[in-house]
Amino acid sequence: MRDGIVRSILAGEYSAGDRLVEMRIANEYGTSQGPVREALRELEMLGFVRSEPHRGTYVRDPWQRGMLELYELRAALEDFATRMATPELSKDTTELQAALDAMAEAAARGDVKGVVEHNERFHRIIIEASGNQLLANVWDSLSIRDHTELTMVTLSLDLATVAAAHQPIFDAIAAGDVELAGRVSREHQAWYEGLLDAQAHAAGDDPDDAVGEPATLPSA
Repeated sequence: MRDGIVRSILAGEYSAGDRLVEMRIANEYGTSQGPVREALRELEMLGFVRSEPHRGTYVRDPWQRGMLELYELRAALEDFATRMATPELSKDTTELQAALDAMAEAAARGDVKGVVEHNERFHRIIIEASGNQLLANVWDSLSIRDHTELTMVTLSLDLATVAAAHQPIFDAIAAGDVELAGRVSREHQAWYEGLLDAQAHAAGDDPDDAVGEPATLPSA
């Protein structure tokens, strides 16, 4: 249901500022209002909609701004985490390599959920290796797996490209290059920001403070 609402927003069935009526959506999906309410809560957290007390839930104007904000925050968190984690992870990259290989294998068989799962696993290994529990708690609060899956829905990304985009991060960590690892981790998130920004401009939206030209695939 959540992804269906996202697709309706992308298709223009709901425009920025439109109210999302729980009962109407429940009837459309043949369910009660409870699951609709939960889906809208998730979409608010992910930046697609905004909730106004005693008024209802509305499509965010523009919804891309919320997605961009999440990637901006991830860029800062993962830059820091990767710098902290690189000295430890460079000693043994077995777990990180396994996540990278599993992501590539899922991409090769067209398994979107598999790519999302191993994508999250790859980044989680780095976050946990940073040894900073507060950072890990903040990162967890961003619902990374849901965010990644919705990015796939939004951008219709090539799965092999998504998997390949993680290789520069792995290579920098394996080399023990702290500065490079942090930089390519930030560039990795900037790549998604650039794609979202390009889509926003193509759709005629202009999110405040959005990045400029669409980023190219990150490379070391």
